[in-house]
Amino acid sequence: MNKTERTLVLIKPDAIQRSLIGEIVSRFEKKGFKLVAMKMVQLDDEVLKRWYSEYKDEVFFPKIASYMSWTPIIAMVLEGYNAVALVRRIIGTRRGYEAEAGSVRGDWGMSGGNNLVHASDSLESAKRERWRSFLSRKRFMSIRRSPSSSFTAKKSLTVLLGRWYTYGV
Repeated sequence: MNKTERTLVLIKPDAIQRSLIGEIVSRFEKKGFKLVAMKMVQLDDEVLKRWYSEYKDEVFFPKIASYMSWTPIIAMVLEGYNAVALVRRIIGTRRGYEAEAGSVRGDWGMSGGNNLVHASDSLESAKRERWRSFLSRKRFMSIRRSPSSSFTAKKSLTVLLGRWYTYGV
């Protein structure tokens, strides 16, 4: 039985600000996941209210919205065997100060709220979140991988928040 899945990962503002993009993407590539799509986008109130629809009327929503719009975020779709569960293991538990050593949050997370990354928690949410993330036309750059090409996070050239990152075929 083929368990190849696609899942969404968001690299959040605290990871962007700390220049951890390459390190985080590298973890997934080294595990063997294919980077199928990537987009850098500035989230606005409209997008955040849709994304966090269950929380938009809560008193803490403005704090979440402020954090998620602090800098642009990176949305990426990863493909691989049992992707949803394995990606969640790679990122670690929600709070950085409790996350397992060797995980993204365990190695670089320092708080409970600003937790560096988001990953879909089920196939259903992965489909819904991928649709939400890649529907928006508001973006700085976007990469889609054609079936006949491959790339790593260290090829081609794009300026990303003052650092040179490389993407392409």
